[in-house]
Amino acid sequence: MLGMPLCKLTSMTMNLNLTAGSSAGSTVNGNIGHRGQAAGASALPFLAADVGGTFARVALVRAAHDDGREVEVLAYRKLACAAFPGLAELLRSFIDDEVRTTVRHCVLACAGYLKGDEVLSDNSAWPIHLGRLRQALGVDDIAVLNDLEALGYGIDDRSDSGARLLCGPDSRADGSILVIGPGTGLGAAVRLPAAVGGGVLATEAGQMDYAPHAIREREVLGQLAPQGGYLAYECIVSGPGLLTLYAALCALRGATPQLPTPEAVTAAAAACSDAQAVEAVEIFCASLGSFAGSLAMIFMTTGGVYLAGGFLHSMFDLLERSAFEERFLHGRSVRALLSRVPVWVTEHGRKGVLGAAKWHLGRGVALANGAGRVLAGETAG
Repeated sequence: MLGMPLCKLTSMTMNLNLTAGSSAGSTVNGNIGHRGQAAGASALPFLAADVGGTFARVALVRAAHDDGREVEVLAYRKLACAAFPGLAELLRSFIDDEVRTTVRHCVLACAGYLKGDEVLSDNSAWPIHLGRLRQALGVDDIAVLNDLEALGYGIDDRSDSGARLLCGPDSRADGSILVIGPGTGLGAAVRLPAAVGGGVLATEAGQMDYAPHAIREREVLGQLAPQGGYLAYECIVSGPGLLTLYAALCALRGATPQLPTPEAVTAAAAACSDAQAVEAVEIFCASLGSFAGSLAMIFMTTGGVYLAGGFLHSMFDLLERSAFEERFLHGRSVRALLSRVPVWVTEHGRKGVLGAAKWHLGRGVALANGAGRVLAGETAG
């Protein structure tokens, strides 16, 4: 529908619940007039899904403890998006194979913007229309939040034993935490410390203008945008971005690209078997360092930076040998601040699903306690 406003997927603006009374193109909240139902929903098993451009991680979960905020996973699967014609079919497959009870509620973590009831994302495997999805699944409501926001809720900065220290002090101090997720796209979110509420701020930082640092990076930028103009960081610092870098470097050297996937590029770089792959990984890691350092400065993330995803976890040794740390530290007086910020690399795993479920349960607890905050879809004032 023309003229429909775009809404960022955040806990305040994208907690969208659709009911049978939803009108086309409107943003309504299923909790309006149904607070008792929403508050009691956390006691029942519900679906939680972290939907990426390549994989969707889906779980049947429920509240594990009396406080209603911890999550018990009853069933979990990681599914390839390309294997299904749409999100409804993917979720229905999980329900048919894993769920033995009636499910009335669903929470989705996904990238992008909300236009009416459609989630718009450059990296989505298929269109996502929440009204149609609710009807196809037969659930009462679907709540939505940003995928990196969910990851922020899912990162356990005190006990993430799988995290590997990339640079900075080997400690976890109090303070805001930055979560960055290069994958099919590039996302970032900031988790605030518990002292100020512990919420998570979603961002679209991956859409910031790419800022080349070295002469070679300027040449790559000229190759990718020969007429000038906007080039997002996501076009460089992501899985597809790494492949784009590799192809651009091949073009600059007059070589024919031989490597078809980001994984092939990282493998060739690790084996030093392809000069363009080696250089592509070097630029990728350095650019990621600049991106992470800039965000750490903006948000003063003294609690640390988490680089999340299996893609980065698999290339940890390349990251460790790269210019990431030097570019992360930037220069001048800010270097003293950033040198005290630990940077960790952690696998994505179930963190996004668990984070979405924790956010959803926390919202139910807030409703049960009569919290007066504005929920997405409700119009303040």
